[in-house]
Amino acid sequence: MMMVKAPAKINLSLDVLHKRPDGFHEVEMVMTTVDLADRIELDETKGTRIRIISHDRFVPSDHRNLAYKAAEKLQRKYNVKKGVDITIHKQIPVAAGLAGGSSDAAAALKGLNELWALGLSNDELAEIGSEIGSDVAFCIYGGTALATGRGEKIQELPTPPKCWVILAKPSIGVSTADIYQNLKLEKVDHPNTAKMVQAIEEGDYQGVCDHLGNALESVTLQLYPEVKHIKEQMQRFGADAVLMSGSGPTVFGLVQYESKVHRVVNGLRGFCDQVFAVRMLGSRAPLA
Repeated sequence: MMMVKAPAKINLSLDVLHKRPDGFHEVEMVMTTVDLADRIELDETKGTRIRIISHDRFVPSDHRNLAYKAAEKLQRKYNVKKGVDITIHKQIPVAAGLAGGSSDAAAALKGLNELWALGLSNDELAEIGSEIGSDVAFCIYGGTALATGRGEKIQELPTPPKCWVILAKPSIGVSTADIYQNLKLEKVDHPNTAKMVQAIEEGDYQGVCDHLGNALESVTLQLYPEVKHIKEQMQRFGADAVLMSGSGPTVFGLVQYESKVHRVVNGLRGFCDQVFAVRMLGSRAPLA
């Protein structure tokens, strides 16, 4: 049996540039992992059956699950004649814009690489992961990175300035596909990715706050007023900067000083069930 951590991510910057011939969108994203994680338990079994076990009713237990797809890809690609029970202990909210499913898949890839003694490098695992989902390659490496292409091209960045991250997820799920379908590229407010990268490289906390941006945010806020309400309330309670992560619906706020964290968290808990105060993990670390 092996236990692997699968941390969540937030998007400090997310830009959508254009639609590609393959149907995906060309993106530029600055992402970083945070200290909120699922735990993935891997138990090798006889035969070749892959089984997903979770007590969260929103976690699919079949081929729709990205961790299932990860195990299946490794089995087929490397002719593995072993099975696995994958138990997913959820902490990351489902369909939240925090890459929970992608991180579970990345954790499964890294753990099974060891469990099945495949000897693959992180680069090789990331290449396999990119065939499963756009965020999986980033989740293999973790830390902080600039992701381009459809999200599979990863350039490592330094650790961002230290701060608290307050996450608030309303009691709805958001389909990434639906958000992209409603995106009008000619109306996108493009964030300045280069300025965000510069702020991180210079350790400039105020610069990071000033250049938070998400090209998908206006679409989600229009379709889901509760997300807009959470953002407004987080700003009112005093977060230094506030943004929606991914396609939503989770909103995060950056707070530099711990003395302000409790005020923001307590204010949000009055109307939002899932609120977390975490730190950025910042630098790359093994998921196991």
